[in-house]
Amino acid sequence: MKPKIFLLTLLLFATAVAAFAQQISEEVKANIQARITNGMNTGIVIALIDGEKEVYYSAGVKSLVTREPVNENSVFEIGSISKTFTGILLADQVVKGELKLDDPIQKYLPADITAPTRNGASITLQHLANHTSSLPRMPDNFRPANPANPFADYTEAQLYEFLRSHKLSRDIGSQYEYSNYAVGLLGHLLARKNSKTYEQLMIDVIAKPLDMTNTGITLTPAMQKDLALGHVGNIQVENWDIVSLAGAGGIRSTTVDMVKYVRANMGAVKSKLYPAMQLSHKNTRDGNTPGVGLGWHLMPVSGEEIVWHNGGTGGYRTFIGFVRGTTKGVVVLSNSANSVDDIGIHLLAPSSPLKTIDKPVEVDAAILDKYVGKYALTPTFILTVTRSGTQLKAQATGQSEFPIYAKSNEVFYYTAVPAQLTFNVSQDAATAESVTLDQNGMKITGKRVE
Repeated sequence: MKPKIFLLTLLLFATAVAAFAQQISEEVKANIQARITNGMNTGIVIALIDGEKEVYYSAGVKSLVTREPVNENSVFEIGSISKTFTGILLADQVVKGELKLDDPIQKYLPADITAPTRNGASITLQHLANHTSSLPRMPDNFRPANPANPFADYTEAQLYEFLRSHKLSRDIGSQYEYSNYAVGLLGHLLARKNSKTYEQLMIDVIAKPLDMTNTGITLTPAMQKDLALGHVGNIQVENWDIVSLAGAGGIRSTTVDMVKYVRANMGAVKSKLYPAMQLSHKNTRDGNTPGVGLGWHLMPVSGEEIVWHNGGTGGYRTFIGFVRGTTKGVVVLSNSANSVDDIGIHLLAPSSPLKTIDKPVEVDAAILDKYVGKYALTPTFILTVTRSGTQLKAQATGQSEFPIYAKSNEVFYYTAVPAQLTFNVSQDAATAESVTLDQNGMKITGKRVE
């Protein structure tokens, strides 16, 4: 789940799982502190796990208003990490003999709903779990009334409406395409089979047995009190209420609870769920990239394999993972829209680099004044740049205003999204003639219009 702003994220995986330490390095702590100081992240909590032992580290706050610090008991939206819970719920019913991975989903749908087929093949439960169903990332009838809480009004009726009307564009099982819709549908079908809500099924099967007392979809009073509020840059944003597609990204949890979850998945603690968890980690796409289990993703690194998933909702980014066959694991939770994947991967594979954190430079106010104005990146997409003291801010059409920080006199970067702006000024000109937006290798130049 990702916020609908001009944000494109890219996961970069590095090499070599090195020796695992039970201490969090000063390099990691300094990197995290730099993210907080520079406004990239509002709060970050990490846990480094080795069997029954763990080390926690926290930095930042739950809210930029209250300034209350985050800690291992703070509640975060874990986003798409929820998909691993859905995979385990599926695996649990397989282990118990209640269903089969190759069961067609038609078997679990209402009688009046017909799932799409192609060339005589049917979508199975496994296809939903490993992103090979040929169903898209999101349904085309997803039209949120409130983009700040986009899943709140997507109903069960709409979920079925899309499934009944959708025509598959390629053969089932032929290709990996990450799909929030497919895993959300899987969670819905598993809950329906058990005559429960997805939340109640997840709590009964996973959260309660693992003593994860602050894990759920509905915020209890205690969870609400400990909630770390989501942020995009320095803007607090709404929490996401994911109802009909809850199995794709609706769960909230704490670092303490997620440590219990990762430990159970590694087999570091005894759990009746372990056989189901092991099944959920098994690669269902041998010989194909990426390797995918039931909900989990698999990353080979120097002869070892990291089992992992990340997550993102409007104002949160998260990561969990462990090295298969060991008791080495990590949890990283943040109440900000900036990725923390590199932290989690680095903690498991220290040769994988941490993201370089830019430090802003001071720019003379007279130079900043040259950049204030409006720039047309497209005829209908206007970037408005303003100045408040020594701080420039930029606001694109239909989006929130974000601070931008100087990398040089001409180049400024966002901390809310991975992008930068270069102001183009002719020699001795009083104002910038244009600005260039650079994001993920794409450059768009907009001329000053005001």
